[in-house]
Amino acid sequence: MDTFTEQLIVKADELKMEGRHEEAVSLCQNILMSDLECVEAYEELGDNYLSLREYERALKALKRSIALDPDSANANYLLGFTYSALGEWELSIETLERADQLQSNHPEILRCLGWSLFHYGQKKKGIIVLERALNLSQDDCLILCDLGVCYLNDKNFARAIELFSTVLAIEPENDKARECLKACQFFQKEYRRMGKRLA
Repeated sequence: MDTFTEQLIVKADELKMEGRHEEAVSLCQNILMSDLECVEAYEELGDNYLSLREYERALKALKRSIALDPDSANANYLLGFTYSALGEWELSIETLERADQLQSNHPEILRCLGWSLFHYGQKKKGIIVLERALNLSQDDCLILCDLGVCYLNDKNFARAIELFSTVLAIEPENDKARECLKACQFFQKEYRRMGKRLA
């Protein structure tokens, strides 16, 4: 990749980080007009389409990226994330495991892999992978929230409360974590009450 294209990719990434996804998409499309084999442009394009929830376009861009470079951990991760967003758990797991082979112990790859495993029915394994991700990145609120949601679904309210409380200590304005914490506390109380009734 030449220096000019590299600068454009950096600019597309900056636009993405600023939430200016349509502009980033347009810039990536311009790059691809002059270089149809620019893997990084396809990755950026796919990532921005993901943010825009244009999943079919994300799939197309990311599959093209992987066709050009099967060993791109980022493209495999993004494709696995896209499959997860579509509820295609088996494809998500397969692709995220490939990403993990290419770039092992990356907290974000493990977060998505754990989430997909949990929702595919491999709950115990999913939680173990999410805990591994958390050990690698202890203040990552996305990991903390995903793990908390899994523990909530698994009725481990004490651990879920601990995780959502940690998120709120890091990000006091995190409304999702606040709502989940309230749900955990409510269900914990209800389950205790039900247990007393059954005893």
